[in-house]
Amino acid sequence: MKLLKYAAVALALSTGAARADEISIAGVIFQQDMFMRSVELGMKAGAKQAGVEILTANSDNKLEKEAALIDTYIARGIKAIMIAPLGEEASIPALQRAVNAGIKVVTWTTGVKSDLPVATVGSSGTNMGKGTGEAAAAYIKNHLGGKAKVALIGFRAQLASLSDERTDGFLNAAKAGGELDIVSRQDAWLAEQAVRVVTDMLTANPDIQIVYAANEGGTVGAVQAVMRAGRQGQVYVFGTDGSEQIVRFLRDEKGALYATTAAQPKLIGAEAAKVAIAAVKGEPVERHIEVPVVPLSRSNPEAIAAYAATLAKTN
Repeated sequence: MKLLKYAAVALALSTGAARADEISIAGVIFQQDMFMRSVELGMKAGAKQAGVEILTANSDNKLEKEAALIDTYIARGIKAIMIAPLGEEASIPALQRAVNAGIKVVTWTTGVKSDLPVATVGSSGTNMGKGTGEAAAAYIKNHLGGKAKVALIGFRAQLASLSDERTDGFLNAAKAGGELDIVSRQDAWLAEQAVRVVTDMLTANPDIQIVYAANEGGTVGAVQAVMRAGRQGQVYVFGTDGSEQIVRFLRDEKGALYATTAAQPKLIGAEAAKVAIAAVKGEPVERHIEVPVVPLSRSNPEAIAAYAATLAKTN
């Protein structure tokens, strides 16, 4: 039965004759934060709009679970997998098995050092960091006299390349505002981690003026740490992503978040589903789909309100 199933899949892919009601796709996220859940919602919305069945799962930041999920989808005859790979190289063997089984692979946000994916979808890490860095440059120039003591929160132990792209994008843009003194640089990509790490940073370096966080969890935790330390107004967080919680932080007049750059995760998910379905149908697809970023700063409340309205529409 499995051989017959794979033969049917191969025939549909080679002829481009797969109908929507014959297509089943899968989406894989790697952690349960608001960004990942929003991407998942976008994938489901894209599949629903196309009349396609979708299965979703969470690899929980474990390569062995990611590989097991991919093998399960191969066995079930899934025709496309949309995934944020955990390893640029470590994820390749399992994805190669999927491609060998005739499955179309679409990566989003993270990628692999291989031409296995038919397409990649996401927002450039450099652009994500740059958007926030430009807001930091203006703040450093206008409020700190052209000098700032900065702490950096990343996720290098999880996804080194993406963490570095965002952080470097931030630093290169922020330099336009003046001199940056990097006093601490650590990993903390989950909110509860970031609360502890940033609290320790502030204790060890009480002269920190800016904390940059390269992902949503780090941003949320950094804001909470500054608030708990009673340092709001003295220390500002410049963050990443644009969940409803982060928008609330930006709108809090006495809060600690000054700026962020949103990546439009629901649009990333929807675009990933769209290109995956097109690839299964044998239609031409672009190799890379860049989803525009949305820089947000408390200095521009109108832009925050406009972005918040888009979140309300998609809920």
